[in-house]
Amino acid sequence: MDRRQFLAVGATTVAGGLAGCRSMFETRSARSPPLVEDRPDAVYVPTHVEGMEMVGTTEAGDYGVALTYSFPHRFWLLDADETNRVEIRGEDSAHLMSVVWDSETGTVVPNSSVRATVERDGETVVGDKSLWSMLSQNMGVHAGDNVSLDGDGTYDVTLEIGPVSARRTGTFADRFDQLVEASFTVEFQQSTLEDLSFELLPDRQGERGAVESMDMEMLPVARAPDPEAIPGDAIGAPSTGDATLAVTRLSTPPEGIDGEGAYLAVSPRTPYNSYPLPFMSLSATLTRDGSEAFAGALEPTFDPDLGYHYGAVADPQAGDELTLSVDLPPQIARHEGYETAFLSFEDVSLTV
Repeated sequence: MDRRQFLAVGATTVAGGLAGCRSMFETRSARSPPLVEDRPDAVYVPTHVEGMEMVGTTEAGDYGVALTYSFPHRFWLLDADETNRVEIRGEDSAHLMSVVWDSETGTVVPNSSVRATVERDGETVVGDKSLWSMLSQNMGVHAGDNVSLDGDGTYDVTLEIGPVSARRTGTFADRFDQLVEASFTVEFQQSTLEDLSFELLPDRQGERGAVESMDMEMLPVARAPDPEAIPGDAIGAPSTGDATLAVTRLSTPPEGIDGEGAYLAVSPRTPYNSYPLPFMSLSATLTRDGSEAFAGALEPTFDPDLGYHYGAVADPQAGDELTLSVDLPPQIARHEGYETAFLSFEDVSLTV
């Protein structure tokens, strides 16, 4: 797949290092152990966990932006409901990851538009390349890819962060709608990567479950809000496709949404770590006294209180029968442990 060259990054105030492009064939076989056979169609504990290095943070417009890196590794891209595995290439030297968040609240912003340009000594090394929106068990929602660089040295990196594609409501209504840039500089050193930790999980790999999320003071992790903390009336939290769908009824729509009547909000999240599941298609049907009261799509929406969710002014009333249908799985790349989950969904029904 000819989609990426290397990106090396660092903050203007933080010194950091990345990996070089020299061959790592001796270590890659150990750091990419065979996948577990008969993996469940669900979230499972991966074969290993890796350390990662914080390169630095900066601010760009409404965003805080962080860059980290780890070893090159396999991951899976989504094409509708099919996964395509991306293997480690011979020229890959690191797995680069970026997290973007709201600088005021610290809320991670699921964004499908992060592009990178890399220059060295005024020459373009990588020109305007997209990073994949990704989901990993220890890092949650981020943008990343395996990357390669031609030797140790100093690289200037520009990340271009596009507007958020989801509808924005509440205090987010007038934010995240601009194209902004974040600039970084890093001193590339292969040795920095090779010092990162690596742990095999032979006693747990393949079991239903997940490794714990990272705990880094400088770097927030995307979390779906606890159902008890979501404003409105909780309707239920059914599971399908190994995702949990927290369903809430608000008496009025969030600020910025036109329409009269109650608002239906559905917040899909992963089990164990409660990461939000963005970039999916979700629809709902409400049946009242044997007649259809609402049938339609729930729009992806980003709200400071509801988080990243799917909602509509559907006016759900007590006693209505609600059916939720996932029309398209989350179109987000997955690290190991997530690639077999969130692909095949059954409709779920509950009573308002």
